[in-house]
Amino acid sequence: MAKKTIAHVGPEFFKGNRVLVRVDFNVPQNEDCSISDDSRIRAALPTIEFLRKAGAKVVLVSHLGRPKGVSEKLSLKPVAERLTELLKSPVLFMTDCIGPEVKASVQGLNNGDVCLLENVRFHPEEEKNDAEFCQQLTTLADVYVNDAFGTAHRAHSSTEGVSRYIRPALAGLLMDKELRALGNALEKPERPFACVIGGAKVSSKIGVLENLLSKVDILVIGGAMAFSFLKAEGKQVGRSLVENDRLDFCKQLMAKAKEKSVKLVLPVDVVCATEMKPGVVTAIHSVDSIPADLIGLDIGPKTIDLINEALAQAKTIVWNGPLGVFEMKGFERGTHALIRTLIDLTAAGVTTIVGGGDSVAAIEAKEVSPEQFSHVSTGGGASLEYLEGLELPGVACLDDHREPSVLVGRMPPQD
Repeated sequence: MAKKTIAHVGPEFFKGNRVLVRVDFNVPQNEDCSISDDSRIRAALPTIEFLRKAGAKVVLVSHLGRPKGVSEKLSLKPVAERLTELLKSPVLFMTDCIGPEVKASVQGLNNGDVCLLENVRFHPEEEKNDAEFCQQLTTLADVYVNDAFGTAHRAHSSTEGVSRYIRPALAGLLMDKELRALGNALEKPERPFACVIGGAKVSSKIGVLENLLSKVDILVIGGAMAFSFLKAEGKQVGRSLVENDRLDFCKQLMAKAKEKSVKLVLPVDVVCATEMKPGVVTAIHSVDSIPADLIGLDIGPKTIDLINEALAQAKTIVWNGPLGVFEMKGFERGTHALIRTLIDLTAAGVTTIVGGGDSVAAIEAKEVSPEQFSHVSTGGGASLEYLEGLELPGVACLDDHREPSVLVGRMPPQD
């Protein structure tokens, strides 16, 4: 996944060129449409500042939400206003992302100027990766840069399609950071290498588990998906969530882990309740004696200790997926304990990588700084697919680092 970056070609390359930059400004909003968390905007600042200082004419393109046509509530105008504050420099906001008026405004940009196009998903052609729409976007630029790792698993017009018509197609600094962090962890980790995989369903993590089993030394499984593994071992798990059609897979995975000498850590005790509800009475039970009428909703204290003991041996740790229903008081302790452990291990020199939307949400809910980990991925679905070993369209389309620099310019349309 060694991709050519804006740093590889150097700042002098960009002076005077119009650069179409795919960013991920899909930010959470308050009821009044103001931005409640600007971390994704901040994450794109290094690339934007690099291009500004290089004298490029920076054209930013992003989506926001899942609009069905034009929606005032999903306009990127508040993002342009926040970006203006962060850059301490005006950001020109376009009321559309294509068309003659947009093209004329972009052509009028001066070196170092920044503009933000309106929500690209206001056009259904974006998600269809429509060829004509791609070409309209590329009329706005001489160079393409993808800095939106969070959407790199989507083959949309602005994430993949435009690269068919414009070269060079380069990785931004954030994209490069993501690929290096995840790539190094999976391909050349300092060992022992541990992965903590949580979440609700085994079915959503089959590819991840299969891919990781050939790479890790320690595999910790938590969250509701652990109950399918426990049932596959023959344990009674009460009313806990189980995917009965995945029990054979769980048995096979456990057998492969033993065959490969991978240390597999499953819960030994769990926090149970009669229902998933805040304030409900809870009880801690061994996984060998979960009452038939209870649901397991978090890992217990003995499991926390077991996980800490396993991770203490690791030099590289990847975490994807919560260990319990962390959004609900009473079932957050396991996930919060893992966060504390990872922070301590990071401080001790262990490489810690957090990927997946729910894991990042758990960190944010605990009001922990991402800087306390080695790397916190900005991509939920993208990081999950990367861990599966799948090709990400928004990455595959970029120039390889080993390729010689390509001449700037739009490519002729391809059949």
